[in-house]
Amino acid sequence: MTPDEFIDKKAPQLAQYGKAFLSDQLAFNEVQLYLWDVLEEWQQFNHQGDAQSDMERVFWHLLHAFDKWPDWMIRGNQYLRKQIDECCDYLSIGGQIPKGCIGNRPSS
Repeated sequence: MTPDEFIDKKAPQLAQYGKAFLSDQLAFNEVQLYLWDVLEEWQQFNHQGDAQSDMERVFWHLLHAFDKWPDWMIRGNQYLRKQIDECCDYLSIGGQIPKGCIGNRPSS
């Protein structure tokens, strides 16, 4: 599976998880379990280097945000919440890349 195929498959799922969390329909630990499943699967491919597309950059940025910030911070910080919401929108419907997305592939 190429990195693009992986991202195309996982991005809509991550967007759904993010939106469900933001609307209180999914517990934060479920988002984190999904995050770890994605990283485990990604490790199997041993893809190195920088993110190759805007979609991939936004994907890794969003995944990193869910890893870095606790749920209360995401819910309580309006800037962070808005950015996560915009990243979810971008991954599911496209449009203009959200500002401040610096997505890097995880290193192995």
